[in-house]
Amino acid sequence: MNGTTLLKTAAYHAEELPGAGLEHPFGPDWEVFKVRGKVFMLMTEVPGRPVVILKSDPAEAQALREENAAITPGYHMNKKHWITLEGGDAIDEELVKELVTESYRLVVGRLRKSQQPVDPHTYGRRA
Repeated sequence: MNGTTLLKTAAYHAEELPGAGLEHPFGPDWEVFKVRGKVFMLMTEVPGRPVVILKSDPAEAQALREENAAITPGYHMNKKHWITLEGGDAIDEELVKELVTESYRLVVGRLRKSQQPVDPHTYGRRA
């Protein structure tokens, strides 16, 4: 998946998530997706390379980085809890959707129950 397709796929999927919204708090070069005011995905270009930055479980983040050269520690974020996706042959649409949904679920899970637009324990999981 090339970088442009990566950004389009991630943005399209994020926009479909309940309660998610796009903001530009850091200027026009950063697209920031939030749910109930909390960031779950950022998109920008790092010297000419489109990237998607997502929240991830620390153990899962480490495993993803070890398995895939296109997944690195979170750019300008906590390296333990965030990952950066770049375009690459090993990055496909299903992986992007899965990682965006997981980032969203992690953030929703930290909200007060009354603020959660979905149940983070069951939303987006395959039966």
